Amino acid sequence: MVVFLEQKNVPGSTPQSLIRNFCIIAHIDHGKSTVADRILQLSGVVSAHDMRSQYLDRMDIERERGITIKSQAVRVPWTVDGQEYTLGMIDTPGHVDFTYEVSRSLAACEGAVLLVDATQGIEAQTLSNLYMAIDDDLTIIPVLNKIDLPSAMPDKCADEIANLLGCDSSEVLRVSGKTGDGVAGLLDAIVRRVPAPAGDPDAPARALVFDSEYDPYRGIVTYIRMVDGEIRSREKVLQMGLGSSHDPIELGVISPAMKPTTSLGAGEVGYIITGVKEVSQSKVGDTITTQKNPATQALPGYREPQPMVYAGLFPMDTTEFPALREALDKLKLNDASLVYTPETSVALGFGFRCGFLGLLHMQITLERLQREFGFDLISTAPNVHYRVVCEDGSEKTVTNPSEYPDGKIRAVYEPMADVDIVTPKDYIGDVMTLCQEHRGEMKNMEYISAERVDLHYRIPVGEIVFDFFDQLKSHTKGYATLDYHEDGEQPADLVKVDILIHGERIDAFSAVVHRDKSYAYGVMMTKKLQKLIPRQQFEIPIQAAIGTRIIARETISALRKDVLAKCYGGDITRKRKLLEKQKAGKKRMKLLGNVQVPQEAFIAALSTADTIDKDTRDKIRAAARKAAA
Repeated sequence: MVVFLEQKNVPGSTPQSLIRNFCIIAHIDHGKSTVADRILQLSGVVSAHDMRSQYLDRMDIERERGITIKSQAVRVPWTVDGQEYTLGMIDTPGHVDFTYEVSRSLAACEGAVLLVDATQGIEAQTLSNLYMAIDDDLTIIPVLNKIDLPSAMPDKCADEIANLLGCDSSEVLRVSGKTGDGVAGLLDAIVRRVPAPAGDPDAPARALVFDSEYDPYRGIVTYIRMVDGEIRSREKVLQMGLGSSHDPIELGVISPAMKPTTSLGAGEVGYIITGVKEVSQSKVGDTITTQKNPATQALPGYREPQPMVYAGLFPMDTTEFPALREALDKLKLNDASLVYTPETSVALGFGFRCGFLGLLHMQITLERLQREFGFDLISTAPNVHYRVVCEDGSEKTVTNPSEYPDGKIRAVYEPMADVDIVTPKDYIGDVMTLCQEHRGEMKNMEYISAERVDLHYRIPVGEIVFDFFDQLKSHTKGYATLDYHEDGEQPADLVKVDILIHGERIDAFSAVVHRDKSYAYGVMMTKKLQKLIPRQQFEIPIQAAIGTRIIARETISALRKDVLAKCYGGDITRKRKLLEKQKAGKKRMKLLGNVQVPQEAFIAALSTADTIDKDTRDKIRAAARKAAA
């Protein structure tokens, strides 16, 4: 006989007056996840035996890279003056590519802990996150972290923060995420300074969907922030944006593991599982209400993310195209900033044109598709979107170089970025030179302190999303920090550079670049492909062209068979006859021959590396020999 034991639910909803929702915001590597670890320990929700560093970073890729990619919400208890409060904490990413995660987290909170590294001071992303929190009208709690380090400058950094926020330096809390010093005082300050949620507990239920993920066994797990009313376990719910209704199989909170509850009330953060496995049945920013007593007006939701970088993703095996679509659908549940549409390439077959918030976002997405879904993918060279006005006045948005219209162009508009660079004053000249080389226009310059400067520039997005950050670090010995966001568009002198192999245009290698850099791109690609494409029985020209004008060329010499090997002396006319016959054969083969470009050559040519190592060349040649056999 099988006995089913019902899982015991934790008690129902918590009174609003005892709830405090906050998130931790900071620049990269300023210690958000470490402080979150100490909060989990102090509150007792994670035992010393189970504790590990970066506890809330669930993905292997996060732990390997040492960065937070996904925001993680967790519920912890904390007692002040004999009264137990429920703290809803969200640990957020710090990298600029994951700003959309931070913005969604801020919308689910009433307070924000602004964490600043006491050895580094205010950085570019510190300012960006702070301004977002102020725009959302959150209570800001300034905190200095890493005060235990010998190089810490707590007094100097506290003065910087006080000048920025217009408060007294004594109001800046000082903690150590490593030792736990001051973290208890931080939690007390959160209870006293952060206001309780302001929703109406008696109104019809309204819950904001701020995240979701796909569970292969239980279907879609939807993370919600209750704004008004109450949702009870097993009560039928309605998704107002999608217009679909479901019977929840589980309702609960995260503390830090999933714990089922009997209900979720106004102000609480939790999750709901409906058992639905269709990925189209969940959307971040949607409003969930009850079907029995539905709300009449949906919540505002979130602003749709605007991709900054586009790239094509193609499976190595073209039969995996439907599986790749399904994987992207599931990944979008957990990454709302991912945008994709199907596309076809003559060289690479069927794939998807994907939009990302930056190069790191693109790298993380590729790695997750490889790790979590087992795909081997080819990605085309990343590019940004352009608005092209043709001679007849028609407009076209170009996200793929192959879409760039032929014929006369009246104007091309490229996206611009508002860039903040925080650097020591000793490197101002180097940073200004770098920005000018990347067609930057200076807006203004502000001194954060006597030693640190905030430079504001307007730079084309296409100039900063690739190698600008690496160059900035090199010019400033690693001290400068960068933050940027989209800032309209402006006309630019852009051209499409095509790559022709044996006279045939290869769309995967095309690029839209500024006219001043078109020659450098053409030379770089032709030289790279000359090393990658295996030699054939005939000569292969590799050309870079703007329209019908060739701007760069390299030639792969033909393989030559020794037709005179069997001629031991004799009449010279016999040798000439054999050589002329070989020459005529090669000429005929050149007219009829097709160049086979191995997939490995596509991968290497489309990588951002400027040089090709010997192992890569050997693999390509081996693949070419295998294909020929």
